[in-house]
Amino acid sequence: MAEAERIIGTPDITGAEGSGETGPDGAAASPDAVTPDGQDTGAADADAGADAEAAVDRSPAARRRRIILLFCVAVVAYLLDLGSKMLVVAKLEHQEPIELLGDWLKLDAIRNAGAAFGIGEAFTIIFTIIAATVIVVIARLARKLYSLPWAVALGLLLGGALGNLTDRIFRAPGVFEGAVVDFIAPAHFAVFNLADSAIVCGGILIVLLSFKGLDPDGTVHKD
Repeated sequence: MAEAERIIGTPDITGAEGSGETGPDGAAASPDAVTPDGQDTGAADADAGADAEAAVDRSPAARRRRIILLFCVAVVAYLLDLGSKMLVVAKLEHQEPIELLGDWLKLDAIRNAGAAFGIGEAFTIIFTIIAATVIVVIARLARKLYSLPWAVALGLLLGGALGNLTDRIFRAPGVFEGAVVDFIAPAHFAVFNLADSAIVCGGILIVLLSFKGLDPDGTVHKD
């Protein structure tokens, strides 16, 4: 029997003690500390975090590009809103509504002293202050803007706020009390304009980005 054990050999049970695995230096390794291929998970997570952080370009040039994009989106939204309102006032105001999709969608020019979609007509000055405050907040956020989707979202908000604020300042009945021109009239819904649409689209995009954990500075928060 002893001769048989000598020929076959005795199993090495030194490394079986504890976790059953040893590291490169001979120390026992914890099963939770390594992946199936032997890679340290803690180091892998640290490397992934470092890569994600490094992927965000926070150079001054990158921030300038995002700010330029923000203002380009804002200018396009503002000019589309302003041009459409000028056309509506010149051609459609005091005229019969134009049917685009029968009774489902019409162009009908109205003057709205309230907020978006005709809400709160008794608080025109308050909504004017809110619009001005939104513009100031966006300008402050632009100082740490490195995210492309946030640049688009803030650009839509800025363009829409400027569009309706222009009406508040320059249209009758007076400065900061002007009525906004609305003209898009879906069936069973409030009449609105392109500035309202830009504000709503920008707001929805911001909510989605927040749910994804993306900050304006490009940082991603993962649960």
